[in-house]
Amino acid sequence: MHSVFFRLTAAAVLGVLGLAPAAAQNALGVSTQVYRCGNEYLNDAALAQSRGCQLVEGGYITVVPGTRVHRPEARAPSRAAAPASGAAATPGATAQWPGRDNDARAILLDELKTAQERLAEQQRLYNNGEPDELGPETRNHQLYLDRINELRQGITRYSSDIAGLQREISRLPAQ
Repeated sequence: MHSVFFRLTAAAVLGVLGLAPAAAQNALGVSTQVYRCGNEYLNDAALAQSRGCQLVEGGYITVVPGTRVHRPEARAPSRAAAPASGAAATPGATAQWPGRDNDARAILLDELKTAQERLAEQQRLYNNGEPDELGPETRNHQLYLDRINELRQGITRYSSDIAGLQREISRLPAQ
């Protein structure tokens, strides 16, 4: 009895001090051998041998708990299941955050206005495919062609930006 008390006391002191954790485990009679069975780790030798597990040799093993798996019924409906009219997927969602929808609408309308102004400026500079030649372009025709190409690409980009912004605005719930 005296030796059991001494072993437990020694193990507790070593464990609290963080000294020799393996020695503390051995003093408590805890197995330091770890077995791997696929993705599962065991420290019970009899169970590990019955399952045909392999002994893991080396340092300590750190176990990190995984993330929680959500059940399908708890998951929100997918984008494909949402109504096409732009209404919210869950009833009352717009009632919960009316300010958020108003802010989003204001931001999108501001971006739409900016994109429309940029498109108008690009179209004005493009001048139906015949923009005015600038200084160095009079001597180097390739510079002129490059600028025409850049203007065309800008018009295409701003047109697609405007279409995307209008699409996003139409998805917002009505005010």
